[in-house]
Amino acid sequence: MTFTRRALVAAAAAAPALADGAAAAAPPAAAPAALPARSAFAAMPYVYLDSGSTHPMPLGARTALEDYLRYKTRAADAPALDMGEKERNVIAAFGELVGASPDELSLVQSTTMGENLVLQGLGLPVAGGRIVTDALHFFGSFYTYGEMAKAGVDVVTLPMTREGRIDLDQMAAAVNDKTRLVAISAVSTTNGFQHDLKRVCDIAHAHGAYVYADLAHAAGAVPLDLRATGVDFAATSSYKWLMGDFGLGFLYVRKELQQKVKRPWWGYHQVGRFQTHVFPYDAPGAAVADYAAQPNAAGLFGMGTTSWTGVVQLDHTLPWIRALDVGRIQAWRQPMIDAVQTELRRRGYEPLTPLDSRTPLVAFALKDARSRLRDPLAKGDVRITVSQNRFRVSVSVFNDMNDIDRLLAALPKAPPA
Repeated sequence: MTFTRRALVAAAAAAPALADGAAAAAPPAAAPAALPARSAFAAMPYVYLDSGSTHPMPLGARTALEDYLRYKTRAADAPALDMGEKERNVIAAFGELVGASPDELSLVQSTTMGENLVLQGLGLPVAGGRIVTDALHFFGSFYTYGEMAKAGVDVVTLPMTREGRIDLDQMAAAVNDKTRLVAISAVSTTNGFQHDLKRVCDIAHAHGAYVYADLAHAAGAVPLDLRATGVDFAATSSYKWLMGDFGLGFLYVRKELQQKVKRPWWGYHQVGRFQTHVFPYDAPGAAVADYAAQPNAAGLFGMGTTSWTGVVQLDHTLPWIRALDVGRIQAWRQPMIDAVQTELRRRGYEPLTPLDSRTPLVAFALKDARSRLRDPLAKGDVRITVSQNRFRVSVSVFNDMNDIDRLLAALPKAPPA
């Protein structure tokens, strides 16, 4: 691998801060695979620094999907697949990744579905009270909490500071004894800011409030231990840093709360015991059927049909991510994040991400970014997230410093006037 001078100079400027972080996240003694893990992915015809939008599928997941398609078509060479076992494996593997037990997890359609199920489970908006959220939460949730406010809930949205953070002293001032929920993103999709989940939970729990965390940019991207931090509820999709696809995610419900949460709907995946009494040879009974829900998160929030294609992909990607080790991934990408931060700040771009960030995302504000960056990025064959007035770079396991050099070469030497 060749590191160009431009990228090395930019990374060197942040070396002192990096050294401390890299030592704290040292890779395991027996590394399971080399980084960058380019061979695990198809060759791309451009520099892809947009995994925070949709992560490329590893080749191993594609092979697993091909096996599944043969299974679904009942082909002669189809493997024998136990999809129930795969679902259980995926739930257990995700739990190991984020510090949760399988009985605290339920498969759901998406992060948004998970968040809405939590709100319904808490009786909101009917129950009223206060919700504290912030401007760095998922922008799709602005709609959710805007509607909560219209329905009578007291919604407080904390602003982003000039440094791209959420001030937890402001949060402590906003949370009171009427607060039902603090709803945040563990890592912000906007700029990669990472909350101190333990401190957020301490603030909320001191007033009897619960904490919901969106994990879409945290699970698989930064080390997590939900039990240790005290998070009450969390949800994520799987198409970002879990390297899966759309249509499948996870909902976490802390075990101690499961008897306090209202079941918001009824779905057959909640059922743990079921016996009919209306068909030939059934045991007699007064009702059509006797049944009981599972005593776990799935028993509260289980859905109907699960995306088996999503399960098949995650059955490959989750153990692979665990083997790579999230702390090791974090240490690998940090010089690239620091290079982007240092060089673009030097050029005069307006940063949105805190300089000490250790997440995969780094963002900058730029007025009319779409129109101003379209041609330079296309000419340089570089893919990043470009919004109306900002842009965001996402670094993953297949990237290296040469990709960062390509990005820096493509971007204008100074913010376009």
